[in-house]
Amino acid sequence: MIKKLSIFLLFLCIIGGAYADDFDFDEFAITDGADADFMLDAITLNDDATGTGVSGFDIAGVMLGMGFDDVENLFYKTKGLYAPRKKNSIIYSIHKDWKYNLDYECRQDGIFIPEKLEHCVRTLAKNRGLLYASEMHLVRENTGETLDVYFTSNATDNVVWRVVYNNDVNDQEGAGEKFAKQRENKILAFWQNVLDKYGAPNSGTDRWISSTNSYDPMLIAYYGALDLVDNGRNAADQVKNTQSARENFKAKPYAF
Repeated sequence: MIKKLSIFLLFLCIIGGAYADDFDFDEFAITDGADADFMLDAITLNDDATGTGVSGFDIAGVMLGMGFDDVENLFYKTKGLYAPRKKNSIIYSIHKDWKYNLDYECRQDGIFIPEKLEHCVRTLAKNRGLLYASEMHLVRENTGETLDVYFTSNATDNVVWRVVYNNDVNDQEGAGEKFAKQRENKILAFWQNVLDKYGAPNSGTDRWISSTNSYDPMLIAYYGALDLVDNGRNAADQVKNTQSARENFKAKPYAF
């Protein structure tokens, strides 16, 4: 039986949907990127099962590895089933290690007032390509379905590493027997549609995996939700940013 969806999205800070070139830094906030530490569960293949081509899976037309511009064109430039959320549809980030670098650099230039320091950091990040679209949030108003798309930084070409889909099939309108039955039928119908699109799971009863390496692309199904994720792509992006930020830290020109 598929597992119940746990709460796995925690937003540090949210901004309005805007393009990077249009930022008014006094009006919009920007998130810090994630750390490069990952603890992933071990995964196994079912008996007689082999890896499946998860890298070719899509959710509402969004595939792992798609560039931000391609996803933006899909939902912002054409009218489809999903539309940008009315508020906070695009979120931008600066990787935490780069933000620390830029903070130090701005302070070396004599900028200490918090508001001016933050403005300096964000301006440098934007000008150096360190500010990137990290999340896109979409909704299908008539059904209440949502689509949340997550992107790597510009260091690894700002591509999709995760797509999270949610609907309301797990909701129960009341405590009576009829509501429980309706919920059960919604879940079964959703699950059948999942099987029709992706085939039978090859890891347990709710997971499609490329291999037994949890850093390879996988799809996980929950009650009324799907999580298409490439942890390896995200991990590589985080590590590259951390290493690059360390190598490009502008220390004082010490001489001894």
